[in-house]
Amino acid sequence: MSFQAWMQAIRERTATALDRRLPLSSHAPQRLHEAMRYACLNGGKRLRPILVHAAGEAAGAKPETLDFCAVAVEMIHVYSLVHDDMPCMDDDTLRRGQPTCHVEYDEATALLVGDALQTQAFITLADTPLQPATVNALIRSLAHAAGAGGMAGGQAIDLAAVGQQLDAAQLEQMHILKTGALIRAAIRMGGLAGESLTPEALEQLDRFGKVLGLLFQVVDDILDCTASTDVLGKTAGKDAASDKPTYVSLMGLSGARAFANDLLSQAQQLIAPLNTRANRLQEIALEIVRRTH
Repeated sequence: MSFQAWMQAIRERTATALDRRLPLSSHAPQRLHEAMRYACLNGGKRLRPILVHAAGEAAGAKPETLDFCAVAVEMIHVYSLVHDDMPCMDDDTLRRGQPTCHVEYDEATALLVGDALQTQAFITLADTPLQPATVNALIRSLAHAAGAGGMAGGQAIDLAAVGQQLDAAQLEQMHILKTGALIRAAIRMGGLAGESLTPEALEQLDRFGKVLGLLFQVVDDILDCTASTDVLGKTAGKDAASDKPTYVSLMGLSGARAFANDLLSQAQQLIAPLNTRANRLQEIALEIVRRTH
């Protein structure tokens, strides 16, 4: 199967798995359940589920087992988007080419959607058909990535940094937490689900995940100032308009592109010891650099 066909297959199986794990909109409270499904099932790149499956493939995990991890990670990611788009955060009206959750429904419903998706993610992960010790490790990995020491903490730093000048180290720390932590967790969880990798191999995957998460954010900053709203599916130029520190504002466009290429080289070197088992991860790193939205 070609890489593009493989990615599409993972997107489709993730959509099917999400549909199964989300509450039915016909069940009370109907409006909340309908909004949860709206937020989760309206497309998206599904990068984090793809990373779960790529790392899991390298670790010899069963695709059916990886679906639990992929769904849990995606639910956390979607919850973060729903909350980030709200007026008290980034105040955006467009996500994945459609009205954001609080615009389509209302702010209170959007807040509850995020809350409910977060808990549904851990319900899903707790049902993963693996050894209890492995399930515990999966839950800890995702919880750490989502909390104050990860995504939520990074968002807090981001909000406090509006209008501020951050140096390279401060900007990197913010994005390692805000964006990178969940990407890193997706890769680690895929590796854990195989229950066969050595601690050294897991560490290699984890280091790769850290660099890949930063690479994704650098490319995201570049696209925010070079791509159109129609292409991105979200409001273009939002970071500059909000006076947020980005890699483009820190390094300039050419500097940010050079940094992205440097991070790509680092990622490729880190994953090379896993040889052909990590081919999908190598291809994903290249796909991130080449992406247009």
